[in-house]
Amino acid sequence: MKVVAVVLSYNSKDYIGECLESLSKLETGPHSLEVVVVDNDSTDGSVKFLSQKYPQIHLIRNPANMGYAGGNNTGFIYALDSQADFVWLVNPDVTVAPDSLLKFMEGAAKHTREGIFGCKVFFAPGHETHPERYTKDQLGKVIWYAGGLMDWRNVYGFHRGVDQVDGEQFNFDTETDYVSGACMFIKRSVLEEVGLLDPRLFLYYEENDFCQRAKRGGFKCVYLCQPTAWHKNAQATGLGSPLQDYFIIRNRLFFGLRYAPLYTKQALLRESWRLYQTGRPWQKKGVVDFYTGRFGAGSYQPD
Repeated sequence: MKVVAVVLSYNSKDYIGECLESLSKLETGPHSLEVVVVDNDSTDGSVKFLSQKYPQIHLIRNPANMGYAGGNNTGFIYALDSQADFVWLVNPDVTVAPDSLLKFMEGAAKHTREGIFGCKVFFAPGHETHPERYTKDQLGKVIWYAGGLMDWRNVYGFHRGVDQVDGEQFNFDTETDYVSGACMFIKRSVLEEVGLLDPRLFLYYEENDFCQRAKRGGFKCVYLCQPTAWHKNAQATGLGSPLQDYFIIRNRLFFGLRYAPLYTKQALLRESWRLYQTGRPWQKKGVVDFYTGRFGAGSYQPD
């Protein structure tokens, strides 16, 4: 089997190296692995850094920042053209265990009707949301993702097991509502039949939208307990930032009105009016852009 790992870079020079080093140490067994970095028009010298330090990695340069959706789609198209059997989406702030590729392949062989696979993802040591809760020995074992659960009443996705120290409680494979885009293993057939990430979303909710479309197309999403990875949470966007205010509000409206039950859609419309009146500046702008159909990069401008 051929696997293409797609790593999207946007001003990630300071941390993408750890991700690429972990991918270089993967055990591949009988399978072939190609690592592709897609640069989203970085301005921090990432391209020069990647070209000089990792000349063996295929580097694709997008002419503009196409967002998470559009940037990864560039990698997906390359993978499909390269006749990949699986596409492995790995965020640049993620590192993977050496046996994770083989564990993904074993899981995919076992779950033949499923199409999208996630894995057990831990907070990278020092990047926990509540670091004061844990002992030194527990760092690196605090769960960030062990499956995705959707609260359709409020249109919020949340991670099963988040902030819990790993034990036996999540050591089984299970169907899941969605797979996190931080580390997503995708069968070729899903991309061929369902399509790519929706570029209108640009950033946030794009992987969940992709999972919901795949499920409507007859595929399943599965959490595999054996592959493992570590995530330096929100390196690119910043927790609670204006960027999150804008894209999460706008795209949650898009996503909710596309998939949520009727009563939730009605509640979302009421909430959008409240946010337009009393929300933070970029939340208000996100509401306006949703109703005026301004998607993609929209009107967001960093301060």
